[in-house]
Amino acid sequence: MRVPEPGILSIWHNCRAGREAELDAWFQGEHLVERLAVPGFRYGRRHKAISGSAGFFNFYVVDGPEALVSTPYLDRLDNPTPMTRTIMSEVFLDMSRTLCRRTLRRGAFRGAFAVTARFGIVPEMDALSAEIEALVKDPRVAAGEIWSAAELAGQPVSQEEKLRGGDKKIKAALMIDTLHQADAEEVAGQLAQSFGQADVGVFRVLCEIGRGDL
Repeated sequence: MRVPEPGILSIWHNCRAGREAELDAWFQGEHLVERLAVPGFRYGRRHKAISGSAGFFNFYVVDGPEALVSTPYLDRLDNPTPMTRTIMSEVFLDMSRTLCRRTLRRGAFRGAFAVTARFGIVPEMDALSAEIEALVKDPRVAAGEIWSAAELAGQPVSQEEKLRGGDKKIKAALMIDTLHQADAEEVAGQLAQSFGQADVGVFRVLCEIGRGDL
């Protein structure tokens, strides 16, 4: 029996100038642990940009996309803490947040650097798959994933999103993990050339947390 692929909550954003210390304190002191305590959440990772249009990139792995429209999670979104209210309304900028299905993963590891290619229109999925299959043959590449936007019922505009002023969405994304920054930058150049319509960025990992770390 085929095991269903997990869901992904994909997030790219910028930070209001002079407020990054508050953002770090919120993520480290409250938000990441809070999210991983929600049933269905397995793992979360946070990144800071080396290049690209977004200053930060975060993602969460969940049991399935349905966990992202579950009652416990929606209740959390609609009842933000005082610190969350401040961060959502005053610190986050240019939020892109999409509930996704992970439709492909190749490679067994996670890397210290990530390259993302975001698509505002549905890309040619076979081309994305072929790109990953070729890249993971290189030992400098730890893994590659494809995420596709999940069309799920029950995606209301939450109180958190209202505080942010609304979110942008993607149709799909490709993420490549590498061991070293130079390798990530090389991959980013290759992806930008292969997929001219994509928004490509290079990020370094800031922190990660899994359910077993709680």
